[in-house]
Amino acid sequence: MLVGIPKETFPGERRVALVPSLVPELAKKGIGTVIEAGAGDPAGFPDSAYAEKGARIATNREKVFLSAEVLLQVRAMGANPREGLKDLPLLNEGTVVIGLLEPLAAGDILSRYAEAGVTSFALELIPRITRAQSMDALSSQATIAGYKAALIAASTLPRMFPLLMTAAGTVTAARVFVIGAGVAGLQAIATSHRLGAVVQAYDVRPSVKDQVQSVGAKFAELPLEPGDAEDGGGYARAMGEEFYRRQAEMMGRIVSASDVVISTATVPGKKAPILITADMVKAMAPGSVIMDLAAERGGNCELTRPGETIVEHGVTVMGPVNLPSAVPYHASQMYAKNISAFLIHLLKDGKIDTNADDQIIAESMITAGGRIVNSRVREALKAAQT
Repeated sequence: MLVGIPKETFPGERRVALVPSLVPELAKKGIGTVIEAGAGDPAGFPDSAYAEKGARIATNREKVFLSAEVLLQVRAMGANPREGLKDLPLLNEGTVVIGLLEPLAAGDILSRYAEAGVTSFALELIPRITRAQSMDALSSQATIAGYKAALIAASTLPRMFPLLMTAAGTVTAARVFVIGAGVAGLQAIATSHRLGAVVQAYDVRPSVKDQVQSVGAKFAELPLEPGDAEDGGGYARAMGEEFYRRQAEMMGRIVSASDVVISTATVPGKKAPILITADMVKAMAPGSVIMDLAAERGGNCELTRPGETIVEHGVTVMGPVNLPSAVPYHASQMYAKNISAFLIHLLKDGKIDTNADDQIIAESMITAGGRIVNSRVREALKAAQT
């Protein structure tokens, strides 16, 4: 079997789907590798490093698509709609595509894979079960995003994070409030704590209180009834409007007293909930920073502009998109481990297994046999069309 690694074409994407160190590991499983020339350069992996490990270097994109049976990508067509569509004519019927596909938001685009006879797998939908931990690309990339978010916030804030006692007086510690205690939030908490800030955090799931405290933050106790705030996959569930209204009222006090707010609250396949209103921003001290990691989903802050940094009422509101790409070397290492583990899991007798009896395969497979086979994607597509 031959797997292909094309260059990423999403604007600003610097990651690569496979790193050189994993080429021999795949070879031991009978999987050869062909990579488009220069694909690893933005992440710090030159062609020579791949060649030394036994990969073939293709001089153009067409050669990768036409020769490979399986394509490994960071942002495949659903997560890269404009540029990804340009690759459709290059796909062979029966080709397997594995990557981030934005399946719950881009079902209409992914139907093009079905029409082309492509079998596709979305890493976003890999279930959060023990035997799939090594394949969890969302968690690995969220770790990078949470870490980088804290560093950027610290460098943007016009004051230092740690408590310092000096001959020139005492410098009080910065106050950081993290909203959402998923993987990104927990890493933002841990990094802010290591930098010396006083950290509070909140999540609609009371079950994460111990995790928040274990990485150095105080859990903000908001006296609300969260109800069924967590779905079966361990992700936050969308709540009702009344819940969000009451939550916003109670959070306003904490936000206004914070120097930095790092917001990470998202619900898979849905627009991010607005948790930080314009009035909350106005109440913050001048120079404060809001780092909105939900910007790609519209943002948790009412003022967020995805991909931009703005200043409103003296508060810097940052809406970064694709933060893992800002740390491409390690982000690629982690992602490559996830995708290669998934590929090896799919391999059976030298072929890609599409046996829906396997939970990991059933929940992550999007298209096969000329149709969309994933029930969640079909439901999301149907909802979007009504």
